[in-house]
Amino acid sequence: MDNGSVQGNKLYVGGIPYRSTEDDMKKAFSEAGTVVSASIISDRMTGRSRGFGFVEMATPEEAQAAIDRWDGKDFDGRTLSVSFARPQGDRPERGPRREGGFGGDRGGYGDRGGFGGGY
Repeated sequence: MDNGSVQGNKLYVGGIPYRSTEDDMKKAFSEAGTVVSASIISDRMTGRSRGFGFVEMATPEEAQAAIDRWDGKDFDGRTLSVSFARPQGDRPERGPRREGGFGGDRGGYGDRGGFGGGY
């Protein structure tokens, strides 16, 4: 697998079981080396896991060992996807944000607007 320019020791981990904790991730990834940090991303509104996160290993070699150990492997009933994390600037752009909510100038009936706005 060609991972392009290796981005240090930080890994993106997808497919994390929703009930898993950051401690579970640290324990699992410590099989490949020293875990510096582990974080699971949560939904801002509900506080629930979004099923992905990041693990930082002590060295690039340990990060590669973690990819070899966990990418495509079963973890508590789900298949993990593990790869080197890309810097924020290298991520693909997201689609346009949805409009609406409170305010804006898209009011009216049957429109996507929120409260008030252009009639």
